[in-house]
Amino acid sequence: MARYISVYKEVEVDVALDKFDTAELVTELEARGAGTFDLSDGCQVLNTIYEKRRSGKDYQTELNQLIWLALGRIV
Repeated sequence: MARYISVYKEVEVDVALDKFDTAELVTELEARGAGTFDLSDGCQVLNTIYEKRRSGKDYQTELNQLIWLALGRIV
């Protein structure tokens, strides 16, 4: 059985955001999946977490998805 490990590295970058117009920034954020928190999406994911937890199933993926929806990042 193959196991995969994801490694994330934090990198600091100096970027002058004033060099980009608003449309470019919005396009980039949308491409990265960031955006405003949609309460209906969050409720659906939360319901899935509840059902999986209640039945003893792993819900880590959905928990990460909920954190991403709310905060736009995953630790």
